[in-house]
Formats: sequence, structure tokens, C-alpha cells
Amino acid sequence: MAATTPRRWWLAIEPIHSVVYFDPDCLGALAGLGLEGFWSGYVAGRAAPLGPVGPDLVTAVFATFARRLVAGALPDAWDHTTPDEVWATRRTAAAATLRRVDGGVDAWAARAVGLLRPAVASGPASGRPLFAATRAMGWPDDPVEALWFACTCLREHRGDGHVAALGASGLDGVEALVLFGAGEGLPRELFLRARGWTAAEWADAVDRLVGRGLLDGTTLSTAGLELRRSVEAMTDEQAGVAWAVLDGDDAATLLADLGRLGAAIRAAGVIRYPNAMGLPEPDGA
Repeated sequence: MAATTPRRWWLAIEPIHSVVYFDPDCLGALAGLGLEGFWSGYVAGRAAPLGPVGPDLVTAVFATFARRLVAGALPDAWDHTTPDEVWATRRTAAAATLRRVDGGVDAWAARAVGLLRPAVASGPASGRPLFAATRAMGWPDDPVEALWFACTCLREHRGDGHVAALGASGLDGVEALVLFGAGEGLPRELFLRARGWTAAEWADAVDRLVGRGLLDGTTLSTAGLELRRSVEAMTDEQAGVAWAVLDGDDAATLLADLGRLGAAIRAAGVIRYPNAMGLPEPDGA
């Protein structure tokens, strides 16, 4: 069997990780800690492995979010709960959702975790703060929680590498979203709502990208398309370091397991499309 590409692995793990952003039970569990509103739970939940940090560090690590959105959640969240409480709640709620959408997940979760452990362990942490902090939270004993944990670690490993690739390409957070939206045909309003930018900030970013020759109006230029391809190739290359330990029959078995769970998540209607994560609908994968 040919080696599975890093992008194919991302398509397999992203739905599993992302139930925490969409499933009402996951959102309700965080709200139960006093994190009122979607963004309070999102920001505090994802940043929890970093500790009781403030908005400046988290804005830098998340990279494509406007600071005002992050500052609306932090540091206020830590007046209501602790990072450890948030992390434990997020993890257990995710596992409950995975069990609800796929009643057979317990039958294979431990086997999948055994295959994912070497990938998580081999991912380089240098320059990857969110991955390093998440991995340091440690493996849960519960096999379905551990499955979500592994997918989350590897997802954040890829995400940190993507942020590095954007920085190396000279793109700030809003510029990266403008190029992404133009390339994928996604509406500006999706990113204004989901990342906290204003229409004026978006327009300024468009002007900067037009000035660099990366956009023709609101359409990707040839140079813009080449830059996007370069960023994605760099992201895949860096993510592939972790996945390189998996190949052959083990990779095929794991990919099939993750694919069935992803299909169950989609069948349950948990993930919404389009989304700001860039996760395509199955036919677009």
C-alpha cells in the first residue's frame, strides 16, 4: 500500500477532534463550568493546555483569530473555572459524543490508540506550542478519551506547522483567511463571524494582498495560487514527520477505523458545512 498522505490523515482526524466545537452536549458541558457563550468555551477549551494564560499569548498561538475575540473569553474564563477543569470536561464530553454517534467505537478504540501513540510521540515539539502543551496533558486511561486525545494532539501538531508556514510566507492572520476564502470560494462573512475580524480589517487585508500581486480584485492571482499551494505543501511536509511512523497494513486499518467514525459523525449531523476550519464535505475531500 502507498503511504497515506498527511492531508488524508488530517481529513480522517479533524472530524473526530472537532466534535467539541459543534456538538450541543460538548458545548453544554463547557457552559456548565460558567463559560457562557460559544467563544468562551472555544477559546478556553482549546487554550486550556497552555494554563491560565491571557489573550496576547493565545492570539499569537491561534494566529488567525482577532485579538478582540480572544480577549472576550480570556482571562475572564479563569475567574469561573481552571484550565485543568476545562480540559477534563472537554475530553470526557468529546468521548461521550463519540460513543453516542458510534456505539461500536469501544470495540476498536484501544487498537487505534496503540497505533496512534507512536505518531503522537514522534511529532517534533520545537516551534509547536499548542501541540507540545496538549501532548503534555498526558494520555487518558479511557480508550475513547485517548482516541480523541491522540487526534487532538496530531491536529494541533499540524495546526502549529501551518501557522509557521503562514508566517514564513509573510501572511498575517486576516490575510491568510482572505487568501483561503478566495481559494475555496467561502464567503467573507463566515470568517468575520468565526474569527472576529471587522469588515474594515478584511478590506485592508484585501488591499495589502492586491498590492503584493496575490489577488486580482477578490480572486486569487497566479502568484496567490502558487503561494497557497506552497503554504499547503509546507504544512503537509511538516505534518508528515509525525505520520511517517505509520505505513502498510497498520495504516490501512487505522484509516478505515477513523473513517468509519468520521462517517458516523457526519451522519449524525454534528459537523456543519461550510466551516472556518476548512474541512470539506465528504464529496469534496
